[in-house]
Amino acid sequence: MKKTYRLEDLDCANCAAKMEKNIKALDGVNDCSVNFLTQKLTLDAADEAFDDILKKVKKVCRKVEPDCRIIIG
Repeated sequence: MKKTYRLEDLDCANCAAKMEKNIKALDGVNDCSVNFLTQKLTLDAADEAFDDILKKVKKVCRKVEPDCRIIIG
């Protein structure tokens, strides 16, 4: 399943690159891109575990950029 989310308060391109690298390393993630300019995260992950993977993605984002939030919906 592939979904795109808006990011809020992503402050630098370096942080976006760190997030992307760490998210790609998670089990079940097929691909991920974090675009600093458009403030968007695109996540391609296993359908059956998508919700659990999304929770892990949120933790990665908070660890790299504590003020950054993933806007769902």
